[in-house]
Amino acid sequence: MAILQLSDVSKSFGEGKSRNDVLSGVNLKVEEGEFIAIVGFSGSGKSTLISLLAGLAMPDRGAVLFRDKEVSGPGPERGVVFQSYSLMPWLSVRANVALAVDAVHSAKSKAERASIVQYYIEMVGLSHATERRPAELSGGMRQRVAVARALAMRPDVLLLDEPLSALDALTRSKLQDEFAEISSKEKKTIILITNDVDEAILLADRIIPLTPGPNASLGPSFEVNLPRPRDRAEMNSNAEFIRLRGAVTEYLMDLGAGRSTAESGAVALPNVVPITQKLTGTKLPDAYARKARSAIEKSYVEFFEVRKVYPTPKGPLTVVDGFNLKMNRGEFISIIGHSGCGKSTVLSMMAGLNPISSGGIILDGREISGAGPDRAVVFQAPSLLPWLTARENVALGVDRVYPDATPAERRDVVEYYLQRVGLGDAMHRLAADLSNGMKQRVGIARAFALSPKLLLLDEPFGMLDSLTRWELQEVLMDVWKRTQVTAICVTHDVDEAILLADRVVMMSNGPNARIGNIMEVNLPRPRSRKELLSHPDYYAYREELLDFLEAYEGGASPAPEHLEAIRAKRAARTMLSAQTLKKQAAE
Repeated sequence: MAILQLSDVSKSFGEGKSRNDVLSGVNLKVEEGEFIAIVGFSGSGKSTLISLLAGLAMPDRGAVLFRDKEVSGPGPERGVVFQSYSLMPWLSVRANVALAVDAVHSAKSKAERASIVQYYIEMVGLSHATERRPAELSGGMRQRVAVARALAMRPDVLLLDEPLSALDALTRSKLQDEFAEISSKEKKTIILITNDVDEAILLADRIIPLTPGPNASLGPSFEVNLPRPRDRAEMNSNAEFIRLRGAVTEYLMDLGAGRSTAESGAVALPNVVPITQKLTGTKLPDAYARKARSAIEKSYVEFFEVRKVYPTPKGPLTVVDGFNLKMNRGEFISIIGHSGCGKSTVLSMMAGLNPISSGGIILDGREISGAGPDRAVVFQAPSLLPWLTARENVALGVDRVYPDATPAERRDVVEYYLQRVGLGDAMHRLAADLSNGMKQRVGIARAFALSPKLLLLDEPFGMLDSLTRWELQEVLMDVWKRTQVTAICVTHDVDEAILLADRVVMMSNGPNARIGNIMEVNLPRPRSRKELLSHPDYYAYREELLDFLEAYEGGASPAPEHLEAIRAKRAARTMLSAQTLKKQAAE
């Protein structure tokens, strides 16, 4: 018997012209003890769905049933953990959890209630912080309090509304492991709303996509037939994981492609070549031609013994210690590592936004001494001027970089790149009226429109949900394919690092961080996520990066032999793949 059921549920908000049809004809049956993950795009109605299941909102049509009885409001049998922690800031961890316990278990004795509180605080690993207030806790610890509070109500169903999406990658992976352990211990029915396919596969028994809104509905179920406990690195060698991940990803990308086509329509683009590329016979605008020439191909970018030291009350703190790297012209490098390893510090020194303590950085034969238009940066937050349109935000830089160009040439540059990132129909909208994803598209267009010698990307999609991130990674790859600009991208996303890069630079832990390993990515270009998922070597590269990050987890300093074993495992796997393909071709 289903413990929770949605029967032909529809929900809208507003009236008349302002009516927003969010969900339409949603049907779902959840069996007792089942772990369901619902994945979908931002704005598709995932949080509305959770609100309906929790009884915090009522459907316009259809019914939400709990044990065959219609839900008419919130109840303690359905515990909810939201993306925001919603803790009482003046209460301790213990008191925040006790609030829920005292309300739901009022019939129990004081000692019994205290025992329940302590049990669930210990379960989420916060026994050392029971008397701390929320302001004294990290984001991950606050979310643990919210989970403990929900579990302490001892609900029959636990509803998780993107509980980890605001956390950094390392904290998120740790809490995913804790959710998996809690699920195993408590044997609860759990519904998880997420935009992360890997999170869904790691935790769930079944994955169900939510189609893009308006009038969103549930797509087909994907059964997760993987043994528990599931290890995120080891799964990369599991054929069923590879098949399932590919199937879910492809389904979601097809949904996204349909949504993008419907929104933007077809755009006819001019044949424009950027200034950093040598002349190929195509006539360039004069503004490009004057800036296009560089004789240097090898060691176009060179980091030599770069160090960054910050003064502190306890003495000098060396964040980056001896960063050495050479890049060829047109090469794309990804830098990956745990928080605090100096990734963004290296990028900010290259951009000229942060002085170098010692060593030097060379770009196209000249030493970096400050910020300049030859280096364009795309930050995590695009920092647009909200009172200007998308077009005006991009034009600000173009007008400065090409002061001698004609107005028509500058207009063509601006509009070409806005069209390339899918904003041809939205370039005259104010930045304040754009979604986060659209703002980041403007940031990408602005960087490419400067036709820089070096493109610097600092976690460019870190603030976006993973499905929107996929779309913008494809946009970035498409534009980069046409420009071949030399680029460095700082990221914590393993898949993003592989998709973008010719080489992935892996940083050791800070302080005194340096390069721990460099992985050559010998995968064909042009790349798309779909093509990579079907490539026989893709998961070997992915496993190497995950193993590397695991080796450095928690501030560890792995032995050189350990790192070499990680490299050797990937090399052996890719060699076996090559031999298999060669044998198949011969047959």
